Amino acid sequence: MLLAIDVGNSHTVLGLFDGADLVEHWRIATHAHRTADEIAVVLHGLLTQHPGRAGAVVDGIALCSTVPSVLHEMRDMCRRYYGDVRAVVVEPGVRTGIPVLTDNPKEVGTDRVVNALAAVELFGGPCIVVDFGTATTFDAVSAKGEYLGGAIAPGIDVSVEALGVRGAQLRSVELARPRSVIGRSTVEALQAGILYGFAGQVDGVVTRMAAELADDPADVTVIATGGLATIVIEEATTIDVHEPWLTLVGLRLVFERNPT
Repeated sequence: MLLAIDVGNSHTVLGLFDGADLVEHWRIATHAHRTADEIAVVLHGLLTQHPGRAGAVVDGIALCSTVPSVLHEMRDMCRRYYGDVRAVVVEPGVRTGIPVLTDNPKEVGTDRVVNALAAVELFGGPCIVVDFGTATTFDAVSAKGEYLGGAIAPGIDVSVEALGVRGAQLRSVELARPRSVIGRSTVEALQAGILYGFAGQVDGVVTRMAAELADDPADVTVIATGGLATIVIEEATTIDVHEPWLTLVGLRLVFERNPT
C-alpha cells in the first residue's frame, strides 16, 4: 500500500492507498519540533491500531511538505524506519507533469503543484483550486494543464485568531452558520462575518481569476479542498466540486510518475 503524507503548516494529512483507492485517512497536528522517532511512533500507531487497517503493509511513501523543519525529520524517519520502502518527496526535479509558469517556479509550494496535478487528472482544465488551510490559496491551471499562478489570503483560523487577539470585546466562537446574516448577538455577528465574509472573498477572487483564465468563465471548474472547506463551500456560489483529498490523490499520481 502507498502512504501519502501532506505536511501543512497546521495539520498533516495522511492517506493509505490500495492501488487508486483511498482506503483510510488521518489528520494530525503538525509540530515543527517533532523528531523523526516521534513521527515514526505516530505512524506506527495509526497503521497498526486503527480499526480495519491493522497490519497494513506500506510498500511506498509519497510526501510533500510546506514546513522545512518537518520535511527534514520526515526524510530521516523514512530513511531510518522505512529504508526498504521507495519514497518520493515532491521537490524541484521530481516529475509531476505540471509545467509551472510562474516567475520563480521553485518558490511555489509543492502542495499547490500537487493539487494542480490532481485537479487536471480528475476534472481537466482550465480549473481553479481553492485550498482552505492555514492560508486560503487560489491556484489557476490552464486548459493545457499548466500551473499559471494564483493568490494567497489569510486562512479562516488565522483571521479568527487575530481578531480575538486584537479585539478586546471579541472572543473565539464556533465556526457555525448563524440564524441570520444580521447577527443578534456578538457570537452570531462574528459567525456571520466569518462565514459570509470568507464566502464573499472566495466568490470575488474566483470570479476575477476565471475571467482571466478563460474566454468563457463558465468553462472553468472550481475545486475546493482543505480542512476548512466545509465551513464555506455551501455559501460560496462559485465552487463546483468539493474534493477533500485532492492533495493525497496528487501525491499518489506523483508517486506513479516517478517509478525509480
